[in-house]
Amino acid sequence: MDLDDKDQKSDGSLNNLVAITVVIITVFLAISKVKDDNIVQAMAKAQAVSVDAWNEYQAARIKLHVDENALATLRLMETNGGISKELAAKQAAAYEADIAKYEQRSKETMAKAKEQDATYDRLNVHDDQFDISEAFISIAIAVAAIAALIQSYPMLYFAWASGTTGIVFGLAGFLGWGLRPEFLVKLIGT
Repeated sequence: MDLDDKDQKSDGSLNNLVAITVVIITVFLAISKVKDDNIVQAMAKAQAVSVDAWNEYQAARIKLHVDENALATLRLMETNGGISKELAAKQAAAYEADIAKYEQRSKETMAKAKEQDATYDRLNVHDDQFDISEAFISIAIAVAAIAALIQSYPMLYFAWASGTTGIVFGLAGFLGWGLRPEFLVKLIGT
C-alpha cells in the first residue's frame, strides 16, 4: 500500500464521518424545527388570548367605574330629596348588582390573562432552546463541510462539539428541561 492509497482511505474515512455527522444533525434539526414551529404557534395563540383577556378586563373595569360613579351620583341625588326613594333604591340595587358582576368579571379575566402570559413565558423558554439548538447545529453543518473540504479532523471534532451542544439544547426543548443560558438568549434574542 503506497502513501496515496493511505491518504485516500484516510480521506474516505473523514468524508464518511462528515456525511454521517451531517445526516444525524440535519435529521434532528428538521424534527426540532417542526416542534419549534408548533411552539411558536402556541405562543401566538396564548398571546392573542392574553390580549383579548386584558381587553375584556379593561372593559369590565371601565363599566365598573361608570357604575360606581352613577351610584355615587344617585346617592347624592337621594340626599337632596329630588328623587323618589323607591326609584332610587331600585336603581341603586341595579348598580350594586352590576358593580359586583364587574368586580367578579375583572378578577376572572385578570386571572385568565395572567395564566396566558405565564403560558407564553413557559413556551418562550422552549422556543429559545430550539433557537439555540438551530444555531449550534447550523454551525456544526458549516464546520463539517469545511472539515471535509480541507480534510481536517480537528474541524470535524469542533463540528461534533457544536452539533452535540445543539442536540442538547434541542432535547431540552423536547423534554422540558430548564436549560436556558441567559447570555445566549440575549445574544440571539431581541
